[in-house]
Amino acid sequence: MSVQSNRPDAEANEAEPETAATEEPQVAEEASVDEGMAAIQAKADENWDRYLRAAAEVENIRKRSQRDVEHAHKFALEGFSRELLAVVDSLEMGLDAAASADAAALVEGSEATCKLLKTTLERFGILVVDPEGEPFDPEFHEAISMMPSASLEPGSVLTVVQKGYTLNERLLRPARVVVASEPPAADGDA
Repeated sequence: MSVQSNRPDAEANEAEPETAATEEPQVAEEASVDEGMAAIQAKADENWDRYLRAAAEVENIRKRSQRDVEHAHKFALEGFSRELLAVVDSLEMGLDAAASADAAALVEGSEATCKLLKTTLERFGILVVDPEGEPFDPEFHEAISMMPSASLEPGSVLTVVQKGYTLNERLLRPARVVVASEPPAADGDA
């Protein structure tokens, strides 16, 4: 039995030098892991900073876009309004001249002002819907009555009571029209 008891001591003596030898690589390995963790943490911090900057940029873009939309709504008619000022000026000049002008000059001035207004409207995409003689289109015309007509096909626009308008091909107001219907049958045609 004494041999057996010596053996574990011998193994213990042999294990001590191995433990010391394995501690140095283990310390180096732990230092390497610590360096790796530090590098990973630095990368994580860098990514977090990038995320915060990107989130702030997105928020700034959202606020800027919202402000741009508000300005677009608020000042959408600025150019149109500026162009209408010429029409207002023309009307005011006509009113000033009305006291000393004759009827023909007033009519001429009114026609010039109306032409100026129509030109301004067209420049901004507002077009007149004047369908006289054309087939009735319920998307752009509003029938207010029907009248028999021998000169036009039934379903055609006989008379335009009020012109319609479109804005960039979107209906602002339908043209109010009288639509042609079949003429009454003559009594002798039976």
